[in-house]
Amino acid sequence: MIYRHFNAPSRGFTQFSHEIIRHPRLSSDAVRLLTWQLSLPQGARESLSRTAERARIGGSAFIRAKRQLKEEGFVHERRVQGPGGLWSTQQLVSSTPLTADQAAKLLAREPLASPQVTPSPRKPAAGRPTAPPTDGHPEKDRQEDTSNLPPEADKAVEASPRMDDACALVGALPLLSPALRHIPPGMRDELARLAARWLDAGHTPADVHEHILRGLPGAGTPVHRPGGLVRYLLRDVPRRELPSLTTPVPVNRLSLRLEGARECAGSHTQTTLFRPVGDETHCATCTLSAPR
Repeated sequence: MIYRHFNAPSRGFTQFSHEIIRHPRLSSDAVRLLTWQLSLPQGARESLSRTAERARIGGSAFIRAKRQLKEEGFVHERRVQGPGGLWSTQQLVSSTPLTADQAAKLLAREPLASPQVTPSPRKPAAGRPTAPPTDGHPEKDRQEDTSNLPPEADKAVEASPRMDDACALVGALPLLSPALRHIPPGMRDELARLAARWLDAGHTPADVHEHILRGLPGAGTPVHRPGGLVRYLLRDVPRRELPSLTTPVPVNRLSLRLEGARECAGSHTQTTLFRPVGDETHCATCTLSAPR
């Protein structure tokens, strides 16, 4: 028999629903993460990852717990663009499950906080300040440390007759996957020049789209720089394999020695072939043995 003794605290407590503590699809880490967040004071901006760090929840366990809370409707997230064009993630934690529309309405009421960027302290460099050089060449080849096309390649691609098709190919990228919806407009010309190299090599727009889809990460993995990822995927143009031009060999063809032979319609123990002179159907042996 189990006995329970409970003293109600006079201060420093939070009321939780039994549905949270006894939820059949939430792990202990998910329940601890949710109750910790709900126990924070009103107006606290502590993120879920910071709560997991304070609660001693490991990285893999935190990912599983957060996924469970999002699937059950206790946690909602969305990416928004704030002042200065900077993107931030809004997180909503609720004590009851909410739908996506309900969470969107609540998040829309929250003002977008401008990020506070504090410069890190730096030690002054030794020596007197000098102006950067304005002439000369870099010591290393610029093609080694950049994924952009060299100037001579840019000029060759700009003259490509497939530039219109390449621009249409790049414009359709946001329709392929949600991860490609936020490609910067300033990168589309560069991506179109890269795609034109694929088209000039004989690849079709469907081939290029399929190659990009194969290079995307798995479902649930965010893509922070979709334009850079597409540029990396289109950097190298593979050789297009041509279809085989070999002539098919006819099936069940007789050898040259038996060309023109015909099977005898007479009674034989084994199949007997003969070469007819006209339209006869029996071999010479059957014709001679037949009754006159």
